Amino acid sequence: MEEPVTPEARKALWGSAVGYAMDGFDLLILGFMLRAIAGELGLGQPEAASLVTGTLVGAVIGGLVFGMLSDRLGRVRVLTWTIVLFAVFTGLCALAQGYWDLLAYRTIAGIGLGGEFGIGMALVAETWPASKRARASSYVGLGWQAGVLLAALATPLLLPIIGWRGMFAVGVLPAFVAWGIRRTLHEPELFTARSAKAVGEGFPLRLLVKDAATTRISLGMVILCSVQNFGYYGVMIWLPNYLNSRFGYGLTQSAVWTAVTILGMAVGIYAFGHLADRLGRRPAFLSYMIGAAVMVVVYSQLTDATALLIGGAVMGFFVNGMLGGYGALMSELYPTAVRATAQNVLFNIGRAVGGFGPVAVAALAGAYGFETAIAALAALYALDVLALLLLIPERRGAELA
Repeated sequence: MEEPVTPEARKALWGSAVGYAMDGFDLLILGFMLRAIAGELGLGQPEAASLVTGTLVGAVIGGLVFGMLSDRLGRVRVLTWTIVLFAVFTGLCALAQGYWDLLAYRTIAGIGLGGEFGIGMALVAETWPASKRARASSYVGLGWQAGVLLAALATPLLLPIIGWRGMFAVGVLPAFVAWGIRRTLHEPELFTARSAKAVGEGFPLRLLVKDAATTRISLGMVILCSVQNFGYYGVMIWLPNYLNSRFGYGLTQSAVWTAVTILGMAVGIYAFGHLADRLGRRPAFLSYMIGAAVMVVVYSQLTDATALLIGGAVMGFFVNGMLGGYGALMSELYPTAVRATAQNVLFNIGRAVGGFGPVAVAALAGAYGFETAIAALAALYALDVLALLLLIPERRGAELA
C-alpha cells in the first residue's frame, strides 16, 4: 500500500513551488525591463547588465547564508525570512531614483531569492513519503517553469501600461502568496527530532567534505549542477538569436519556438519525477543525460520549421527535465544537519558556472557558427554521465538520516 501524503506535505509543496516560481518570474521580468530601466535612469549597457549580475551574486550569497541558517534554525522560519527580504527590496526597486540604489535593492532582493531552491527542496523532501519524493521535488521544479511562462505572457501586456516600476510592484505579489502559505506550515518532524541533538555537529560547510566518500559525492553534485545550469542557460539565452541568425525568424516566431521549448521542459520535469520514483535516480538521470546529448546535436542539424518546433520541445524535455530531480537526489545523499546547505551551496555553484554558458556559446558561435556551438554542448553531457556513474550512489527510497 502506498504511503499517504499528508495535508502538511501538500502545503509544503505549494509553498516551495510558489517560492521557486517567484524566482523564475523575477529574473525573467528583469530581463524584459532592462531597456526601459536604462532609458529612464540613463544607464549604459554595462550598468544595465550589472543589475542581473547583482541579482545573481546576491542569490549565491543568500543560498550560502540561508542554507546554513535553515539547517540550524528551521526550514519554515528561515524560508519566511527570505520571502520578507525579497518582497521588501523588490518593492523598493519600484522607488529607485538612480543606478546605485537600484543595484543595492536588486542585490539584496537576490539574497532573499537565493535561499528559495535549497530550503524548499529540503522542506518537501522531509515531509513527503520516500516512495514519492522525486515526483514531489519535480513538482517544485515545475514552479520555475510556471514563473518563467507567466513572466513571458504577462510582461509584454503589462509593461507598456504600468512601466518598469509597476512591474517591480507586481513582482512582490507571488512573495506574499508564498509567505501566506508558509505561515500555516510547521517544521518537519525529521528536523525537530534532530534539533535536540544538533549541538556539536560541526559547521555545515565542513560536513560537505567531512570524509572521502562525502567529498566524492559533493564533487559529483557540483559537476551535475554545473552541467545542468550551463546547458540550460547556454541553450535558452541564445535560442532566439540562433533562430533569427540562421533561419531569419522574427521576434514573434522566435518567441513561439522558445515557448514550445519551455513547455517541453515542463513535461520533461514532470515525467522525470515519476521515472525516478519508479526506476531509481541513476537510471532516470542517465536516460535524460544521454537524451540531452543526442538532442542538442540533432537540433543543431534541423532546418525544417515543423522539425524545429518538435525538436525544440524534445530537446527541452531532456535538457531541463532533470531540474526537479536534484532536490530528491541531494536530500537522500546528505543528512538533515546539512541538507539545505548542500542543496543551496552546490546548486548555486552550478548556477554560477552556468552563467558562463551564454559566454561560451557566443565565443564558439563567433568562431564556428551557432549550430556548432549548440552541438558542442553534447560534450558536457558526456562529462555528466561519467560524474553520475563514478561519483553518485543510488539511494532511491532511502529513509532520510
